[in-house]
Formats: sequence, C-alpha cells, structure tokens
Amino acid sequence: MEQLAALPNIGREMVRKLTAVGIGSPEALRALGAKEAFFRLKTVYPQVCLVHLYALEGAIRRVPLQGLPEEAKRELKAYSDRLRG
Repeated sequence: MEQLAALPNIGREMVRKLTAVGIGSPEALRALGAKEAFFRLKTVYPQVCLVHLYALEGAIRRVPLQGLPEEAKRELKAYSDRLRG
C-alpha cells in the first residue's frame, strides 16, 4: 500500500497534519479531493495557506506544486479566498 509521503509535495509535517484530520492514505486524499482535505486542515490548523492547497492538488495529480496548470491555481485560489471570507 502506498504511503502519503510517497506523493509529491507531501513531507513528514504534512503527513502528520493529514493523519490528524483523518486522512491516512493517498487513496483517502484522492477520494476527498484537495479542497475538502484543505478545509479539514484549515479547521484544525488555521495557519495553513494557499501553498498547502496547491501542494495537496499537486499530490493528487502527482506533480510538483509548481507544475500545476494556471487555471487550476486560479480555481484553488478562489476557493481559498472564499474560505477566508
């Protein structure tokens, strides 16, 4: 079974945080999607920021966060902005 840390952009600290919010595997992350995973993280760790959301999306797509298409980044930023109110 694949581990979260095997995904791009997911280091030890992100694994710790994801596990703390009930996301313990790549499959669970994919099933929830980056936005829901970010929402869960933001609820417990208010300091997480847009870069974390990009990292999650990149992990799901299996690309470095710098490799996300601009359209995806715009959509994710709009989502993050809505969460901030």
